[in-house]
Amino acid sequence: MARVSEVIRETAATAILFELKDPRVKNVTVTRAEVSGDLQHAKVFVSVMGSEKEQQLTMHGLKSAAGFVQTKIASQLTSRYVPHITFVLDDGVKKSVEIGRMIREESERLAADKAAAGIVDSDEADDEDDLEDDETDSPEKVEHAEQPGPADGSANHPDSPR
Repeated sequence: MARVSEVIRETAATAILFELKDPRVKNVTVTRAEVSGDLQHAKVFVSVMGSEKEQQLTMHGLKSAAGFVQTKIASQLTSRYVPHITFVLDDGVKKSVEIGRMIREESERLAADKAAAGIVDSDEADDEDDLEDDETDSPEKVEHAEQPGPADGSANHPDSPR
């Protein structure tokens, strides 16, 4: 079933992107496909970027093109039945973009509040401490770390035989 779903998703995406000539269908991304247990029905989830009106127009165009996409899928599948295709609007991408925007705005608001209160973020303070530690490393430490060992592979340890 997973392989059939993947074939349906890939074939539908290719057909919509490259072969469909309907001007109503634009800015469409096929996100996933789900197939029923008897392989009679398939839902193709699509994400449509644009306004609500553009999304409705695109979904209407996809509904009209379902037969065309179904014939493309039939040529790729070697099963007895070709699933009946239904397009479903997937709001997952739009919701994730909105959540990301909300998180970014809240982070900016918190940073502005901290700056107004004069609070230094502990992560920033740790980064500054790390930079200071790196600058104060003595040259002896650096020289000792860069010295190569003996060419014969023996260790430079006082207890090792020479």
